[in-house]
Formats: sequence, C-alpha cells, structure tokens
Amino acid sequence: MADDFKEMSPEEANLLARYRGAKPEAPAWFNEAVKTPNEEHFVDVDGITVRYQAWGDPALPGLMLSHGNGAHAHWFDFIAPALASQYRVIAPSFSGMGDSDWREKYSFERFADEQMVVCEHAGLFKDGRKPVIVAHSFGGFITLHTAQNHSDRFAGVVIVDSGLRPPEDEWDGPPRRARGNRAYASLDAALARFRLAPPQPCENHYIADYIARHSLKETSNEAGQTGWIWKFDPQIFFNFEFSKMSTNMLENITCRVAMMRGEDSVLVTNRIWDHMRSLREGMDMVSIPNAQHHVMLDQPLAFIDAVKDQLNRWDY
Repeated sequence: MADDFKEMSPEEANLLARYRGAKPEAPAWFNEAVKTPNEEHFVDVDGITVRYQAWGDPALPGLMLSHGNGAHAHWFDFIAPALASQYRVIAPSFSGMGDSDWREKYSFERFADEQMVVCEHAGLFKDGRKPVIVAHSFGGFITLHTAQNHSDRFAGVVIVDSGLRPPEDEWDGPPRRARGNRAYASLDAALARFRLAPPQPCENHYIADYIARHSLKETSNEAGQTGWIWKFDPQIFFNFEFSKMSTNMLENITCRVAMMRGEDSVLVTNRIWDHMRSLREGMDMVSIPNAQHHVMLDQPLAFIDAVKDQLNRWDY
C-alpha cells in the first residue's frame, strides 16, 4: 500500500516545528470543548491498569469513543463534549497507549477485553442497556473483533476510516520498531517532531498541538537528566495477528454497523470503499468531504455532525 502515500516535505510532516513550542491559536469552540470537565477512571484488565475518561449523565445511553494506533483518549476531548448532552460518553486509552499501562504482549483479544471491561466498569451495560462504539482506524479493527464476539451486547458500531482490504491486498501491519522511544531534551524539541501516521497534512495545527502535548511525558535518567518521550509502547506490533485484518471482519456481526471515512483518505481509497460496500448489504456508509484519514483532526465539527446523524438514523 506504500504507493498510496504522498511524499511530504519535512515542513508538511512536522506540523508543529514552526511554533517553537508555542501553542497555535485555537477557535473559541475548541477552547471551550477541551475545558469541559470530565471524569477520570482506572480499571484493571488482565493485570494492567486501563485509564478512561467520561462525560455526561450516567443515566443516558452509552457511547464509547475508541482511538487508533499510537493515539489515546485525549483525541476525543474536543469531540465528546458535543455528544455528552445526549449520551454517557467514555473514551479509554488502549493498553500500551496514552496513560494506560503497557503489556508484555498485545492481541485483538486483549484489546477487545479492554473495551468490554471498560464498558462494564462505566455502567454502559447496566440494566441490559446496549451502547454504541465509534472507533477510528486501528481502533475500528479492534471494535469489529469485539462486535464479532459480543454483538448481542451492543446497539451498533461506527467504524471510522478502517480499511477492510480485498483478500489479494497483502499487508503485514505497520513497521515494527526495534528501538525504544527517543528522549528529547525539551518539550519544544519533542513537539517539533510530532507527525501523524499515516503521514498527511493537517490545517488545524491547534488540534495537532493539543494531541501532541498529551502524547508526551517527562522522564529522567539515573543521572538526573530530564527529557520528554512519547507515551506509546513501540513494541505493540511485534507478533501481532494482522492477518485478521485481511479477512471479512463483518462476518458474524449481528448488531448494526456503519462505515465512515475521510473522502480523501489514503487508507480507505475509493477502491477499498467499494470493496467494503460489497461485504454487507444495506450498511450505512458516509464519506466526510475535505477530510483525510484523521477525520476528527481535519473536520472535527463535520465529524461530530456525522456521528450525531448516524446515531439519530438508528434512533439511538
């Protein structure tokens, strides 16, 4: 799939270098959204601690927002508040990402268990209620795995820019990293190296900056020297079962499924989109204009509207 990716200049790829650590100016709606109070919770899943955030009245219908590879719950800090008047919204960080603990080994089964345990802990299944999961990118594949095994527990799943490839498209996952995460001498230096994966331009630098700051943590070595490193575990994808992503992961899912993508996505191209359409009759499929793979960064307000529209279409 490498031929699908556009070559980018260093200036395009390193979105935040030009700001030298300063925060890009953000619109009022964004500043208000990220200041919205939320609850912080922690739950044990197979011996490690998973962190999640929650917004809205616990008595409302449940909505889980699930992030993609190397991301974290804060990708939804500016999305969740707009949904919290109608739903009890939760956003976990998968193990090995964000502020959740790392594991020795990762799998679809473990990640799916995390979604189930977090939903249970947050009360989304209380009194027989059935929540909806909205999941982006790699989180979409995890969610499809969850729905394959627990369709009866969910009202539906909305899969955002997760490309279900035809069988002839061989893919063994993202590049494996042999080294640990590099430590940067300052927060400014680390922010200057923030890149989206897959690479793409992004006009909303204020969102990229917010996400980048929540993707880093300060650390120190035995000599007392401090530095900044990325929070994600670089070993996540060693020995991971990517073969499942080349199968029809919609099989055996009995709850409702909707597909969403950025219209200009390099991962869910028109060819992939047409293939996905053929996998399930009558499935809702929504393309968001002027958006690439990272839909909520490119068109956050349009993404919010699309999620609301889909949930309303389901009378949820």
